[in-house]
Amino acid sequence: MSLAQDIIDWAGLDSDQVAQVKKQQADKGEEFARAAMSCKVISEAQYRDFMAHTLALPAVEPHLLHVSDKILETMDIKSMQKYRMVPFYIKGRNLYLACFEPDNMPALDDIRFMTGLTPLPHAATLSSINEFLHSKVSSESQEDFGDIEDALADMGEDDVEFDSGEESDDASSLEDASQAPVVKMVNLIIKDAIRKKTSDIHIEPYEKDFRVRFRLDGMLKEVMRPPLRLKNAMISRLKIMARLNIAEKRVPQDGRIKVKTPAGKEMEFRVSILPTLFGEKVVMRLLDKSALKVDMTQLGLEKEALEKITDAIQKPYGMFLVTGPTGSGKTTTLYSVIMELNQEGVNISTAEDPVEFSLKGVNQVQVMEEVGLTFPAALRSFLRQDPDIILVGEIRDLETAQIAVKSALTGHLVLSTLHTNDAPSTLTRLLNMGVDDFLVASSVNAIVAQRLIRRLCPICKRRVDIEKEKLINMGMSEELAEKSEVYEPVGCDECNQIGYKGRAGVYEILVVTEDIQSLILRHATVIEIRDKALEQGMLTMRQSGLLKISRGDTTIDEILRTTA
Repeated sequence: MSLAQDIIDWAGLDSDQVAQVKKQQADKGEEFARAAMSCKVISEAQYRDFMAHTLALPAVEPHLLHVSDKILETMDIKSMQKYRMVPFYIKGRNLYLACFEPDNMPALDDIRFMTGLTPLPHAATLSSINEFLHSKVSSESQEDFGDIEDALADMGEDDVEFDSGEESDDASSLEDASQAPVVKMVNLIIKDAIRKKTSDIHIEPYEKDFRVRFRLDGMLKEVMRPPLRLKNAMISRLKIMARLNIAEKRVPQDGRIKVKTPAGKEMEFRVSILPTLFGEKVVMRLLDKSALKVDMTQLGLEKEALEKITDAIQKPYGMFLVTGPTGSGKTTTLYSVIMELNQEGVNISTAEDPVEFSLKGVNQVQVMEEVGLTFPAALRSFLRQDPDIILVGEIRDLETAQIAVKSALTGHLVLSTLHTNDAPSTLTRLLNMGVDDFLVASSVNAIVAQRLIRRLCPICKRRVDIEKEKLINMGMSEELAEKSEVYEPVGCDECNQIGYKGRAGVYEILVVTEDIQSLILRHATVIEIRDKALEQGMLTMRQSGLLKISRGDTTIDEILRTTA
């Protein structure tokens, strides 16, 4: 007996209701029970009870439970929202989960990987899960808001005056930086950035203004305008925390701040200080090692693209290159590849500037050009260290490129990055740097070009009707346009009213085949190389993005913003 017949018999649906559900099923592509709930033929509670009955699982409602913070720390809010699952109890190595879709095996496998625990699903209604998550997000936001209000109250009315424009002397800066309101404000900014999973904090001084912005899912958003007269004290406080020279205000400085959360999790901020016209600007990049605990299957790659990358990195020698602008996720991709290849019998050495994360079992070198430890110097030393795999943080010049290419031709797998707009232009970039054509043709295995796009919030996204011609004009096939479901952002408490939650990659993967090698040897144009790669099945970043639009993962505007 089919599941459709099961729900018909279990819920006692009549022929009109069955016809209504089948129409919903045809329109939305949902399975029968889910379609019955979507068109309100059965209630959420009935859907929960049916899933519990069918899968022989207990039912639970998380919003009625008291769940300790220790249990909630096993999963982050983003993952709970993504998978619509909430942890509520731990026994031994078992993690009890309230699930809207308790039969979602890929999600349960992801949770098993993230937590190291065995998930035991329980059926729950979506509204109960959302209510539970809303209460948690709201309480955290309210707590932080109250802290900021208290800090501002401590500063007094006089602290909101405009700065006179005069720089304070070093002694007073140091004294101001240790004052309780300043310390509290800086700590709150860092705490809020960690809670919101911010990638960067920008602290920016202007002539009559001072603002703090967070980069959330790739977009900058203003979060605070502290009193202008606290500018010097706050920046001095950050310099002290990063162990920088508080007296030096004329040249850029770089440092790090280590932070330990109440849960015992250690995180780092990479701090960059830049002198500007109206003071020093601070940019802090959050380095969260746990964010890299992903395997290659979690990068958002299409199945065929993942197979191409796997084939390229499993070769015993050659070059695997990742290209894209700053902030496009190149480090995450390379580190995921390294983690895939990191085994006891493999010697991996990396030269990075800077080393963002320490990787167990990997020999990492921090490039320091001021003392002569450059990328070429590190690479030459690596070749005397019996390496199997070499990672070069970035190929910046001809010398680095030549050593990397020769390493790839002498039995080593070389991973690196370049800054180009797409995969085919990476080959011509190497030729323009001065690398011989026959060396490029014989050394490069594959090139990945990538961009990061914002994902739609799964809780509040809304389906919209759109003319299929618009999708076709963007490059989507007529067949895919016909069956695509297009969504738009709405905004809710779970996504801070933005409509987007989290990011995913769009990828363009060029495998250097014999035909591509022939084009390189005769110095073909980028257009010729691209046409041949497309003929051999390469998906462009735009096409990768269109697939994500068709699945309702992102929006048309987001793909138009990030791809050409």
